[in-house]
Amino acid sequence: MSPQEIDFLALSSYQRYKLMASLIVPRPIALVTTIDEAGVVNAAPFSMFNMVGEEPPLVMLSVNHRNSQGRLKDTASNILRSREFVVHLPDEGIAQAMHTCAVEAPAGVSELDLSGLTPVPSRTVEVPGIAEAPVAFECVLHEHLENESRHVFFGRVKWLRVREGLVDTETWRVRLQDYFPVARFGASFYVRTRDRFAIDGDAPQARRTAIDEI
Repeated sequence: MSPQEIDFLALSSYQRYKLMASLIVPRPIALVTTIDEAGVVNAAPFSMFNMVGEEPPLVMLSVNHRNSQGRLKDTASNILRSREFVVHLPDEGIAQAMHTCAVEAPAGVSELDLSGLTPVPSRTVEVPGIAEAPVAFECVLHEHLENESRHVFFGRVKWLRVREGLVDTETWRVRLQDYFPVARFGASFYVRTRDRFAIDGDAPQARRTAIDEI
């Protein structure tokens, strides 16, 4: 069969978005908390998110310029003002609550209240974390880029909070037996991460680490 050939530059921005967001999957989800000038906690999920590097420890978050009302998204506005945010990795246990946080809450209303999630004080930033999340990275703004459609934020991680027992602090391995994050698969579809497999290399050391602890 001959492959389909698509001139990407001839497509509209929406058509490009639909193709990229449906083909580059699954994507990790960042459930991000920020605070506004009045101290109201905003929580919103973003799947244009990933790790960038470890020295310095950076994560990347890409946010649309505007919401459905045509104004700057609260997450972007709050990060630009305070230069702080907390990135949580949602698992199956809070997947529904995470999805609820995608709504555009009225001004002065926190998505945490709408979703039933619990704010908890952070250690190094003013922005609260989410108690139910298995992983939380406390971040300060390291770099901000802007293009025609998006704000791109690079967050420098200052502190990590994880669910009790998730990290072995002697070996610095993550115990994956009870860690089941969810990922985005386009539109309102998500995927679980329970189906795991290893591809053995030729070297014996490639097979030394159990897949449930890496």
